[in-house]
Parts: sequence; C-alpha cells; structure tokens
Amino acid sequence: YMNDSAYGATYGKLYNWYALNDPRGLAPAGYHIPSDAEWTTLTSGLGGDAAAPKKMKETGDAHWKTPNTGSNNSSGFTALPAGNRNSGATFSGLGANANWWSSTEALPTVSWFRSLSYGEVIRGYDYKRSGFSVRCLRD
Repeated sequence: YMNDSAYGATYGKLYNWYALNDPRGLAPAGYHIPSDAEWTTLTSGLGGDAAAPKKMKETGDAHWKTPNTGSNNSSGFTALPAGNRNSGATFSGLGANANWWSSTEALPTVSWFRSLSYGEVIRGYDYKRSGFSVRCLRD
C-alpha cells in the first residue's frame, strides 16, 4: 500500500494480475490462485455474498475501521482490509475493504476479483494492472 513496505508485515502485498501468471509462479508449491468459481464456492458455502463478510473478517477494529460489529471470523479466513491500487496507481480503501484477484480472466484486459467490505462480498472485474491482494488455495 502506497508503495511502503511497512504495510506488508500486516496486510501483505498488492499484486497486479500479471504477477499471478508470471512463469516463476506466485503461489508456493502445493497451492494455487483460486479461480472465480472457487471464490463463488467459498462465499456460497458461507451463506452467500451478504452473509460471508462476517464469517471471513478479522474480529474487532484493530485493522478494520469501525464499525466492524458482528464479524466473528468463524471461517478462519481472517480477512484484513488491505485496500487496493487502481489502474491509475492511486491507492484507496486501507482499513475499509479487502480485494483479492481470482485466476480467471473476464476479458483480455480485465480479470475477476472479490471485494469484501462491511455489507457483502462483491464479485467484479478490474484492469489487470490494478493492485489487489492474493489469497492462495491449497491444491
């Protein structure tokens, strides 16, 4: 976030979509970047896009801006609000939302992602040059 490595210890890094497909591999051995369908399976299994945030988000307000009431992290996902970098290189959303790439392209210049904020998980697509978090899934 803000190209400041100090944020990395807590929030991790923000990657453009091309980093997911770099031949050197972003995911460690035995893991992969989840597809759009795998993200849908996760949120559906947690009760749908409206119910999933409370089950996915870190509890309390150490990182999430208030109010973060009702979040219980019952899924163990422990989502942190790392924000994003848009395709114009502007950073936003730290403390308010979390965004993760999927491995699935929507069109040649855009890819699917998931965004989690206070009310729901949103499925959307953005330019591949934008910066989002990445969550790996065990094979």
